[in-house]
Amino acid sequence: MSDQYDLIVLGSGPGGYVAAIRAAQLGLKTAIVERENLGGICLNWGCIPTKALLRSAEIFHYMSHAKDYGLAAEKISADLHAVVARSRGVAKQLNQGVTHLMKKNKIAVFMGEGKLLAPGKLEVKGDKGTENLTAKHIIVATGARARDLPFAKADGNRVWTYRHAMTPKEMPSKLLVIGSGAIGIEFASFYNDMGAEVTVVEMMDRIVPVEDADVSAFLEKALKKQGMTILTGAGVEKIDVTASGIKAAIKGKDGKLATSDFSHVIVAVGIVPNTENIGLETLGIKAERGIIAIDDYGRTNVPGVWAIGDVTPGPWLAHKASHEGVIAAESIARELGNKEVHPHAMDRRNIPGCTYCHPQVASVGLTEARAKEAGYTVKAGTFPFIGNGKAIALGEAEGFIKTVFDAKTGELLGAHMVGAEVTELIQGYVVGKTLETTEAELMATVFPHPTLSEMMHESVLAAYGRALHI
Repeated sequence: MSDQYDLIVLGSGPGGYVAAIRAAQLGLKTAIVERENLGGICLNWGCIPTKALLRSAEIFHYMSHAKDYGLAAEKISADLHAVVARSRGVAKQLNQGVTHLMKKNKIAVFMGEGKLLAPGKLEVKGDKGTENLTAKHIIVATGARARDLPFAKADGNRVWTYRHAMTPKEMPSKLLVIGSGAIGIEFASFYNDMGAEVTVVEMMDRIVPVEDADVSAFLEKALKKQGMTILTGAGVEKIDVTASGIKAAIKGKDGKLATSDFSHVIVAVGIVPNTENIGLETLGIKAERGIIAIDDYGRTNVPGVWAIGDVTPGPWLAHKASHEGVIAAESIARELGNKEVHPHAMDRRNIPGCTYCHPQVASVGLTEARAKEAGYTVKAGTFPFIGNGKAIALGEAEGFIKTVFDAKTGELLGAHMVGAEVTELIQGYVVGKTLETTEAELMATVFPHPTLSEMMHESVLAAYGRALHI
């Protein structure tokens, strides 16, 4: 006889394990199915270990520039294997933490490949053989993987995905990064700081193309200043792997084709949802190119089957997946009779994006161009890091904060930042947008001094011609 649950979550990434915990908190008998590592890609091979790598590179950068702070540091060197070992240790610690959370919340864990057989029925093939589970509701949270280029299949030796780049067998001497989204730029920044010669190729007309155009322009200038080669409006046409590296044929903005030699290449051109062979077709679940169609609460077109995270429409971010997990779990609890819980619909306009390169990039809401395209009359204000005392004291005087408002209502439409620690600062604007704040409330808010956050206030003031320190 199969085990019966209120909820089974297929996948234990930041969406899946959070959904399971919230469901358990609400009194639901919950199980989670995972084929590889609890915590999924984000915790084991994505968000967390990459930040550990970037932190090591940041420290190395500061040590290499000790003189700028009145300090002396001699014979500075980096041990790539030790840096990677630290990163893997961080991932292991957090994996163990998720394991503890599953036990604490009495969530049953099934390790193996899960497949939907029918609404409420799931098959798991693992070390214990085949197990059949049943539940009133199932959440699909199987995540995504790196997209391959047809002519640049990852081999782990010369051609890497993000996963290979996190555990390199050797330090690249000359690195080609294809794609300038968050993953591509973060690895470009890491290996550049570690001493590699880095070239980034982006087919769009600017790097980090989802960001505000002013942010893209500033970041490109900063990365070039650090020694990177940035090729926008360009594409890699062909890659040949040789014994000593790769040869890449790159078509430039001018349409001319040039061949260059590199030691390694990282392919960072997007993701593919892990929705093959999990039973979607059997149940008739609507999906387009592997992306499952859902409503704002995570419901699919099949009653009792839900989906969250990278298998659903973007943005494909860990914190979006976690939030969707909470919404879906609460919605399921309500459907099962819990009238004390009040799930809210996901509002994608208030999901922040963060890129942990050097300098950092963070944003929420509409860019200035998108706001104008949407028909808004806008007021936009920018404040530079060089005008902030704390930024100067930190030796981090490069960057800016930009805010975009509806000129008619004062509604905060978007905020865009580039510079030190902006991935921490952005949440202030996210809270503001969630609370539907206007420029009046932000202007009346007292910001502590001396802090980087004061620039947030000044940016708002600048949008209305009232900036104090520029």
